[in-house]
Amino acid sequence: MDLGAGGFCEEQFREVFAELQQPALSGADWELLVETFGISIYRLLDQQTGVYEYKVFGFLEDCSPDLLADVYMDLDYRKQWDQYVKELYEKECNGEAVVYWQVKYPFPMSNRDYVYVRHRRELDHEGQKIHVILAQSTSVPQLPEKSGVIRVKQYKQSLAIQSDGKRGSKVFMYYFDNPGGQIPSWLINWAAKKGVPNFLKDMTKACQNYHKKT
Repeated sequence: MDLGAGGFCEEQFREVFAELQQPALSGADWELLVETFGISIYRLLDQQTGVYEYKVFGFLEDCSPDLLADVYMDLDYRKQWDQYVKELYEKECNGEAVVYWQVKYPFPMSNRDYVYVRHRRELDHEGQKIHVILAQSTSVPQLPEKSGVIRVKQYKQSLAIQSDGKRGSKVFMYYFDNPGGQIPSWLINWAAKKGVPNFLKDMTKACQNYHKKT
C-alpha cells in the first residue's frame, strides 16, 4: 500500500469519493438519526469503544465546491466563524504540517484537543472536479498534552464535495472521534442531532462571507 502525503493512500481517497456517489449503508447497523436542512445523518455504534461513528449526506445551497473546500481548509478563518474553537493552528513537525485544535466544552467538563494530519486532493470524475479531504489523529512530541485538557487520540474525518449542478454542493462526510472522559448522553445526542447541522449551516454562512474576511 503506497502512502502519500499525510500518510493517506490513493484507495482511501477513492473510497470517500465512491461514497459520495453511492452511500454505503448496507451490511451494517447504520441507523438514520436525523434529517434536517437537506442533510441526512446516520450513525453506527463502534463496538470496541462504545462510541458512534457518523455518516452525513446532503446538499449545501449557494456554496460552490471550490469555495466550500477552501473555507473548510482555512484554519484562521474558522476561528472567526466557529464559536467552539478555543485554539486552532498548523505547525510543521518533522517536515509535515500538523494541526492542533482545541474545542470548548460546556462547564464543568474539560475542553478536548486534537492533533491531526490532513490532506486535500482533487479527483476527476467524468470531467467534473471532486474535492476529497482526509484527516486523522496523530502524535508528535512538538505538541504534547496540556494540563486540564483531554487529548482525543482517536479521530478520523473524511469529506467529499462535488457540484450539485447548480450553485451549491453535494456533500458526504464521515466522522468519528472518541472524546474520552465521562460525557453525558444528552450532550452526545445534541452534538449529533443539532451540532452537526448547525456546523454545516454556519459553514455555509461562512462561505457566503468568505470574500469579506479580514
